Amino acid sequence: MNQNLCILILMFLLLTEASFALDFYYQNCSVPVSCGRQNISYPFYIQGRQESFCGYPGFQLSCHGDGEDAYPLLQLSGNNYTIHNIDYQRKSLLVSNSLLSGYLESTACNDDISSLHNLTLPNDQFELASNQADFFLLYNCNSSVVESFPKYKVGCFDQPTNKTRSDTSVLALPRDEYPNFGSDKCRGEVVVAHARGGYENGEVGLIQEVLSRGFELNWFASDCSRCQDSGGRCGFNYTTYHFRCLCPRRTHSVRCRDDEGNNLRRFKIGLVAAVAAIVALGAIVCCLFWNNRRKNRQIVEAFLRSYEALQVRRYRYLDVKKMTNSFKEKLGQGGYGSVYKGKLNNGCLVAVKVLNKLKGNGEEFMNEVAAISRTSHVNIVSLLGFCFEGSKRALIYEFMPNGSLEKFIFDANTPNKNHHLGWEALDRIALGIARGLEYLHRGCNARILHFDIKPHNILLDENFTPKVSDFGLAKICNMKESIVSMACARGTAGYIAPEVFCRNFGGVSHKSDVYSYGMMLSEMVGGRRNINAEAEDTSEIYFPHWIYKRLELDEELGLPSIMNEEDKVRARKMIIVSLWCIQTDPSNRPAMKQVIDMLEGSVDCLQIPPKPYLSSPPKSAVGSSTATLVSTQ
Repeated sequence: MNQNLCILILMFLLLTEASFALDFYYQNCSVPVSCGRQNISYPFYIQGRQESFCGYPGFQLSCHGDGEDAYPLLQLSGNNYTIHNIDYQRKSLLVSNSLLSGYLESTACNDDISSLHNLTLPNDQFELASNQADFFLLYNCNSSVVESFPKYKVGCFDQPTNKTRSDTSVLALPRDEYPNFGSDKCRGEVVVAHARGGYENGEVGLIQEVLSRGFELNWFASDCSRCQDSGGRCGFNYTTYHFRCLCPRRTHSVRCRDDEGNNLRRFKIGLVAAVAAIVALGAIVCCLFWNNRRKNRQIVEAFLRSYEALQVRRYRYLDVKKMTNSFKEKLGQGGYGSVYKGKLNNGCLVAVKVLNKLKGNGEEFMNEVAAISRTSHVNIVSLLGFCFEGSKRALIYEFMPNGSLEKFIFDANTPNKNHHLGWEALDRIALGIARGLEYLHRGCNARILHFDIKPHNILLDENFTPKVSDFGLAKICNMKESIVSMACARGTAGYIAPEVFCRNFGGVSHKSDVYSYGMMLSEMVGGRRNINAEAEDTSEIYFPHWIYKRLELDEELGLPSIMNEEDKVRARKMIIVSLWCIQTDPSNRPAMKQVIDMLEGSVDCLQIPPKPYLSSPPKSAVGSSTATLVSTQ
């Protein structure tokens, strides 16, 4: 029943928005936009000059230059393509690879042709026109080999005096002749497209002219004609991922209606009908929708197209297999799947996270791409690319040679396991994690709540600089939002803030990450998990209560590896900060900015916080995945 109520509220908000706010959309998409001599309209839109809802996902353009000399650029497969002509009737584009065109026209050969990417097209957006063909562009070829194929020469083959590019000789071979050539005669190759024909008579230079002309693409997007014929403007709803017809008074699914004067009456009738239908069939419809794998893939694909502007490269599954040497070296495994060591073509080491299955509508995969693509911080792991191909999903991250923090504080097989990093290193790691979380909460253009802070999700680079990772459970919200809504609890048992699974404790906010950070910090201090089933004394089972009692009585902390007074000060400071962070009432917890100030400040300035009023679990319950919370007050 609660699920149906939520659906009703969502439907009401969507219909209300459609009824009262669509003037804004119509006005923003009704102004003609041009780039040079090209008129830009649906499904295309120009970034910075048009709103994204005026176009179709994946059809974003950029306009370069001024006046009539300006020209639009389309990005495909990591390369920029100059658009020479748009035929809206035939739904076709005449484009040329910007880097390749500059290379062919340059006499100095300053363009780096090795940075070209293979032309790969998403099947549901663009495809080569029927009269187009592929070329294999071979570069860094031996000059004697190039001279043996004069009709296929392009580029700098005839400039041996250019010392910086003396080895840059290029051949362009049609696909049907490539197998007879042998790919071992050149040190690099890339697949490009061209207009079929024009070089068959064998004259030298003709193939270079053919490549310079570019090639034709056909595109696929929702049909706009019925909407335009009815006086509307075509647009796209990024909330529902459906085409919409923007009309002077409100939006429609296909075309503007003649009787928009009866808008309010139709709205009321539609809302009543929607309520009746959803109450009767809501549960069945939702079940069918969320379990439809094809629909789920479409949602993720549309989401990924909308994030193309973030410049995160998309890889094919074959590329993922190649970079991991067919998944030869596994780095770790979790509930999401496995992580493998890999290497990119430029020699850069990466960690490839392969996801086992798409949960729900792909929320975890989309969360991770959306959240981490917005970040750039020394204490946040960098996403270098992703793969979404059929049922195959992978995320490509920068490689962290020292693995996760977990193995340095919990691994019983690690020699001298108790803080063998040293208290100075632990203090520096704790501060770095706090800075990363403070950036997520306040430093991005949107607030990102992680919801799964734990030692396993903190990675360490070669200098033991900590980096927050695994954004599968993250939630992106407006910077002005202090409390966020959640359909269900998320996180790892032992680190979840009380308010996340029971709203009686307060609202869910960035303070929920602070709680998880505090639980992790206490584990870093204790060199053990907070719940210790091996402890003989029941009071020692729950580490935060055990250490709080020692602070309260001003007793020796009894922690391992404290070698001097400086270690004792660092440990005491980290303990006090962790106890502040795990206060049961979210309003009593500090924000991450205050946590950083406390870690950087003097321990003498820190007050011992109130004791958290949640009791430790009874010994019989230790090891259970669900802890029972009992008030001591």
